[in-house]
Amino acid sequence: MTRDRNTRLRREAWGFAVGSILFALGAVPFYAQAVGTVVQNLTFFVGAIFFTLAAFVQLVLSGRRPPRRGADRATLADWWAAAVQFVGTLFFNISTTEALITAMNEDARVGSGWRPDAIGSICFLVASALAVVATTERDRLWDPSARTWRCSWLNMAGSVFFGASAIGAYVVPETSDLVSLFWANAGTFLGALCFLAAALLSRRDIPQDAAPTAATI
Repeated sequence: MTRDRNTRLRREAWGFAVGSILFALGAVPFYAQAVGTVVQNLTFFVGAIFFTLAAFVQLVLSGRRPPRRGADRATLADWWAAAVQFVGTLFFNISTTEALITAMNEDARVGSGWRPDAIGSICFLVASALAVVATTERDRLWDPSARTWRCSWLNMAGSVFFGASAIGAYVVPETSDLVSLFWANAGTFLGALCFLAAALLSRRDIPQDAAPTAATI
C-alpha cells in the first residue's frame, strides 16, 4: 500500500514539474518569437494537461470525497486545497484550449499568447492558502509528511505570481492594451519556477520504503 502511494506521489511530483517547465518555457518571449504563436500556445496547452493529471492524483490521495463530518481543521484544509486546486487546473485547461484554437485561426493571431485567467488564478491562491493552513497541523494529516512549509510557501508564491500575471494580462477596453505586458510574462515565468521548485523538492523527499511526502501547487 505504501509503495503504491509512493509511486502515485512520484507521478504527482513529476506531473507538476513537467507542467511547470512547459509554462515557464511558454512565457519566455524569445521562445515565442522562435517557435511562433501556435507552438507557444500548444506548450501552455500540454503544460495544463500535466498540471491537471498531477492535481487529480493529489485529490485521489486526499480521499476524493470531502472528509467526514467532524473532521479536524487540518484534514479539511488538506482535502479542500487539493479539490480547489484541481478545479483551478480545469479552468487553465479551458483557457489554454481557447488560446490554442485562437492561435490556429490565421485571422485572429495577435502574438500575445496565453496568460493565467482570473478564475484559475484565484483557485490557485485559495488552494495555496488552504495548504498553508493544513501545514500548521501536519501531525493530523493522512501522512504527517504530506505537506511541508517550504513547498507550501513556494506554491503560495507561485500562485501570487500567477495572479500578478492575470492582472497584467487584463486588456483595457479603451485601448485594447494589456495592463502590463512585463508582468503578464514575468508573472507566469516566476510562478512556474516556484511551482517547479516545490515539485522537485517534494520529489526528493519521497522516501523509497517509508511514508511519502506530497506535493501541492
